This record gives sequence, C-alpha cells and structure tokens, in this order.
Amino acid sequence: MTDLAIETRALTKRYGDAAAVEDLTLSISSGSVYGFLGPNGAGKTTTMRMLTTLTKPTSGTASVAGQSIEDRDAVTPHIGYLPEEPPLYDELTGREQLEYIAGLRDIPEDEADERIGSMLDRFELAEDADKRIDAYSKGMRQKVGVIQAVLHEPDVVFLDEPTSGLDPRAARTMRDTIAELAEREMTVFLSTHILPVVDELADTVGVLHDGRLVAEGTPDGLKNRAEAGEERSLEDAFLDITHDHGAERLDEESTTTA
Repeated sequence: MTDLAIETRALTKRYGDAAAVEDLTLSISSGSVYGFLGPNGAGKTTTMRMLTTLTKPTSGTASVAGQSIEDRDAVTPHIGYLPEEPPLYDELTGREQLEYIAGLRDIPEDEADERIGSMLDRFELAEDADKRIDAYSKGMRQKVGVIQAVLHEPDVVFLDEPTSGLDPRAARTMRDTIAELAEREMTVFLSTHILPVVDELADTVGVLHDGRLVAEGTPDGLKNRAEAGEERSLEDAFLDITHDHGAERLDEESTTTA
C-alpha cells in the first residue's frame, strides 16, 4: 500500500442543485486513525459511501489503498466498511453470517474459523454465536457488523458510529480494537458523535460542515485554537468550529439574496 491510504481531490457529490459533499480534499497517511466529525447532515456518510465505491461522485477524484474509486473491483479487497446499520441476514446465526462473509472474502476455512472464534470471544458473543441474528439486540448486531468489517484484515476500514448501541464494556472493547488495528498499520476512517473516542484515538481530525471540510488538525491542535490558557475539550472545539462556520454560511446566503 502507498504512504497515503486515502487521497481525495475536489471530491464532490451533488443531488440536483444541492451539494452533499463539496470540493473535499484529503490526504490520510497509512496506518493512522482519522476522526471524521460533523453535525447530522454534514455529508459524512455520503463521503464514506463514495470512498467505499457505493456512491459515484459527481466530480473530483479519490483513491483508497492506492486504487482509484472508479475501479470498484480494485478497491473492495482492500477495505472494510461498517455502516451505521450493519447489513446482516436475520435468518442466519451470528456465526453463519461471519462464515458467509469469510467465504465472500476468500479467507481459507481454517483461518476463517480461527479469526471468527477469536473475535467472537473478544466481543463476548461466543455464547450467542449460534442464535439467529433476528434475536440479537442492537448492540449484538453492531458487534457482528464490526467483526465482518475487519475479518479479512483490510488495509483501510471505514467505521460509521461503531460504538452505537454498545454498553460501556463493549464500547471499551471497540476502542481497544480500533487502537490495535492502527498498531497493525491498518488505516481507520472513524466517524462518530462520541468525541472522547476521537480525542483518545485519532491522529488527525477533520470537521465537515455543510459538505465542506472546515477544519483539520490533531485533536490537541483543534483544542488549542482557543485563547491562551483556556482549557477546552474536543467537544468545545467542535461546537465552536461548526457554530462559526454555520454563521459564516448564513452571512453568505444573506449577502447572496440581498
């Protein structure tokens, strides 16, 4: 894989006259954790869907693991994706779901059994692995979704709200897992509203607002935008950034319509 795991240039997605994502330019190093933040409707999920080849951009370019997103067959072997609602087959058991995904990913059976068993234990799903998924809670479904996203050990994994529905113990396991993925030089593109998770794990944070990248830097760098001596959290910084740019957007619209 190249030194850049994800690279975009002026990536844009429009629906009619509305831009869901506009002129997005990113350079994300291999083996890093990138925290992708933004209010609801900012364009985070649209961005991930473009980078995982599920949605075609209107304009601009992007590559993931050195492969152009225009070539879906070249990209998909290198990536894992956990959407906010994991795609699961309710009529299968948790173990059958993961075995099915392992087959699609061409993981040898013995190796797949070992990985599945290890991850089921790690996420405390072993006792429920042979129950049907339609009997699973939201948190249990989320755990299966995470496991299937990383089962083939991709170069880049996209996680959309990975701690959603998890109890504190499982959420801690998830944070530990993300840290371990980075230690194994897997790139993690992480979107979450749980900002302490981003503060703890991310090497770089990007803030999206109205489809535009409005801030980028280390967690400490974003927090230190305040006046000297003022102690702030990443949540404080995020709220200030999105508020300021929201106000700027309103001013632009007022000027345009005046």
